[in-house]
Amino acid sequence: MDTTREKAWSILTQHVQEKPLLNHCLAVEAAMRAYAAKYGEDVEYWGAVGLLHDVDFEKYPEEHPGNTGNMLKPHGYTDQFIIDIESHARDWAPERSLLQKVLLGVDELTGFIIACALVRPDKSIANLQVKSVMKKMKDKAFARAVNRETIVQGAQMLEIELQEHIEFVAAALAKDFSMS
Repeated sequence: MDTTREKAWSILTQHVQEKPLLNHCLAVEAAMRAYAAKYGEDVEYWGAVGLLHDVDFEKYPEEHPGNTGNMLKPHGYTDQFIIDIESHARDWAPERSLLQKVLLGVDELTGFIIACALVRPDKSIANLQVKSVMKKMKDKAFARAVNRETIVQGAQMLEIELQEHIEFVAAALAKDFSMS
């Protein structure tokens, strides 16, 4: 199976046109790649999972991620790859693989970190402090569509402190993601 970034990006842009959703997929990709490197896993595979995790969302938001397989199988993606992607929308379960836990753990968090950066005067993720993110987590009016419980549970599933998780993902985004 070809999990190159170029292939994944080509497929994603065939199915997703909305810039905010493309940016979200790019952010999740950056976080997935960083965690793959941290855990000694396949960076290309994990990055492709992150990049394609919402491939069906724009066309089928009510059924997401139920159409992922139909969109990716013709391109040679395996059943396991599709299961890895679809896992981010299933009930929390302890038998998840590390990759699946990371995908759940970074999906909501990347969006929240970006929202935190966008309200800063410099709009920079690089200058974003963990304490600022933690403060915004308590403000239910801020980025109210983001599920804070999912963010907290994601860190718990990875067995790391929430602050450490936020710091790691923010650093990954500052390094490999550009808000454009």
